[in-house]
Amino acid sequence: MTVLDPATPPCRTYLFADPASHSLSPRMHRAAFAHAGLAGDYQAVRVLPAELATAVSGLRRPDVLGANISLPHKEAVVALLDDLTPAARAIGAVNTVIHRDGRLTGDNTDAPGLFDALVEAGAASVGDRPRDGAVVVLGAGGAARAAVYAALVLLERDVYVVNRTHVRAEELAAAWAAPDADHQARARVAADVPWDEVSLVINASSAGLDAPEQTPLDAAYLTRLPLSAVVYDMVYRPAQTRLMREAQAAGLRAENGLGMLAQQARLAFQTWTGCDVPVSVFLNALATPQDEAR
Repeated sequence: MTVLDPATPPCRTYLFADPASHSLSPRMHRAAFAHAGLAGDYQAVRVLPAELATAVSGLRRPDVLGANISLPHKEAVVALLDDLTPAARAIGAVNTVIHRDGRLTGDNTDAPGLFDALVEAGAASVGDRPRDGAVVVLGAGGAARAAVYAALVLLERDVYVVNRTHVRAEELAAAWAAPDADHQARARVAADVPWDEVSLVINASSAGLDAPEQTPLDAAYLTRLPLSAVVYDMVYRPAQTRLMREAQAAGLRAENGLGMLAQQARLAFQTWTGCDVPVSVFLNALATPQDEAR
């Protein structure tokens, strides 16, 4: 991987999302540029679906390193790129676009970022992986695709996909169908999940985002989980979602998505610059009060 020289002319990176004004990513990446001693900037840009192709084309400018891609573009952007990393191809969704010499490559740092955050939170282990039990993924969009990949491939667990629109859960599970695989993804309605066999619940839907009273899962199901189970909510605003509060009321550990946000940002920054900035730089930027939001 090529590491940028500090003498490199100013370079630009972006977030394309709709909405984008809530994003904390500019804080993190600007702090990373400063830590690495690089002249660079990061801007969150609201991009409507009809504007995505034009926005992505602009990433081919010589002064652009790439962009993060967020809701609702993680799947639609795939068709606009020149190549995909193996992880992005397997997941079918892109959260990071890398520009090199006029070519755009799609990557997915959500899955390894989630894995690293789960390890940090004690919900997953490296090496002998002593934790077991199935994983429930709530949602069926681009973030859910990354969560299923992380659970099946990185955590090596069986997965139950639960989504408000069940047919989308079936489509996501079917994309991972491999009869000879050690671990399987299955679509289930919540009532049919064997909750007593589940050790990890991941909310990969937008339920609860800026909506403190919204939840993707009825609290009754949380009470059926083993007390050792962990609930990980990718939503980080509010910091305490209803799902988290109800999980804690049921005696479970619950974490929000700030750890994943920082870990995926660290990996994206590394793909753009070649610089492995400590995750603490990204987390400290999130903890720093500023007038601007991600």
